[in-house]
Amino acid sequence: MMFLRVYLGGDFFMAKKGQTYKTYTEELKLEVVRLKLEESWSYRQLRERFGIKSDAQIAEWVKKVQNNESFEDQRGVWNRKCFSSLEEENAYLKAQVEYLKKRNPNLHGKAWS
Repeated sequence: MMFLRVYLGGDFFMAKKGQTYKTYTEELKLEVVRLKLEESWSYRQLRERFGIKSDAQIAEWVKKVQNNESFEDQRGVWNRKCFSSLEEENAYLKAQVEYLKKRNPNLHGKAWS
């Protein structure tokens, strides 16, 4: 059986291949945050009432609301730079390669076996 190592809030645990995770609607997240901030519900009350698995998840939602951030899942999204031309993008990528070569000189010039 294959296992994947997942990092969550400082603890490592083994997730089974194909394991799914519960998702929550934006409306539910906003209601949980409202109850936490405005009505001072405890994490335990919120977990039990809404079936949320961890305090860390609720704390993350509260932090996002307080920082005016979106609840949108950002995993796998590459924040691409906006370039005005292909030449500009090419120059940027060349500069990145040169920076990485200088930072890791032992990797430059060796053939892969």
